[in-house]
Amino acid sequence: MKNAIVSDEFAKKFATEKETPYTRWVRDEGLDIISSFYVPDLHTVELKPWPRRGARGVYLNHDASRTSNDCYVCEIPPGKSLAPQRQLYEEMIYVLDGRGSTAVWNDAGKRISFEWKAGAIFAIPLNCSHQHFNGSGDKPARFVAVTNAPVIINAFGDVDFVFGTKRDFKERFDGEPEYFANKGEQKGLLLDTNFVADAVNLPLFAAKERGAGGGHTRFSMARGSMNSHISQFPIGTYKKAHAHGPGAHVIVLSGEGFSLMWPEGEEPKRYDWKEGAMIVPPNLWFHQHFNTGTTPARYLAFKAEGVAIRNAQGVPKAWISKRLGGDQIDYADERPEIRKWFSDALSKNGLKSNMEKAYDAENQTVA
Repeated sequence: MKNAIVSDEFAKKFATEKETPYTRWVRDEGLDIISSFYVPDLHTVELKPWPRRGARGVYLNHDASRTSNDCYVCEIPPGKSLAPQRQLYEEMIYVLDGRGSTAVWNDAGKRISFEWKAGAIFAIPLNCSHQHFNGSGDKPARFVAVTNAPVIINAFGDVDFVFGTKRDFKERFDGEPEYFANKGEQKGLLLDTNFVADAVNLPLFAAKERGAGGGHTRFSMARGSMNSHISQFPIGTYKKAHAHGPGAHVIVLSGEGFSLMWPEGEEPKRYDWKEGAMIVPPNLWFHQHFNTGTTPARYLAFKAEGVAIRNAQGVPKAWISKRLGGDQIDYADERPEIRKWFSDALSKNGLKSNMEKAYDAENQTVA
């Protein structure tokens, strides 16, 4: 695939625009920004000391992180805690390893704490002070987080303002005792909650529009503008290919398989995955996820709202067939090699495709 690299002479014309307040801030934190749209294992990705927070970390940013969202992995040493922090940007967290707790409080003095372990999802309410604690004295705790820090830091250009402004957003958090309770109200495909204790085993809602009998649940945690979802698909099946905006960080929660990604008009490239891998489709690239393992495959996607390019009815175009003007490719319209690639991958595990019902169901609707 083309990498859009130009001559040094051409690149120098834009040299002064390469660095931003956000990239300077990450550099000043002593961390690296690694351009990443595929990470084989978040559990083992290499981290650097993060003195200000008392941890180790790395930023794994996608191709458009200058303008939308970012991603970082952080590890809390055994028996330690991160330094308290508040921020004028949103943050969603998935716990990769370990167990611990988090305290959240506002300037009005309202404080709550909750416990978490590997598999938990939660979000930090806007501008609330918070602190993460490792609950183990002999093992580190590791999490992956997605934030909209690039937008906020670049907009203000003042790190002290972003991290030091005293302001309670009471509509986001007002010390509600049940704020981080492991429960929520279902609203269509949306589960209205701020905390999921076990994302790997959370019951999902049916979502036939994505193909192959999959399950799906959407979240908008901490009453923020960023959002997330969990999708699962059965053994021997795969999702329909689709495209959307930048910055969806797809974290594999369970299962084994591969994804194809490609810009329109170019050849797909394959990325194999298992639990702990992360796939970040570049802006408007088509991508497609295949379950070739012996269990259902499940993933979590953290993203900014700008990822979802919507139609006039508010439906993401990534859910709508290209035949109707959307950005999802029907099974009937996918390139013929797809089914052979899938069949070959399944055969290595002694499995066969379970896609016939999905193909037949689609043929009845698109014929």
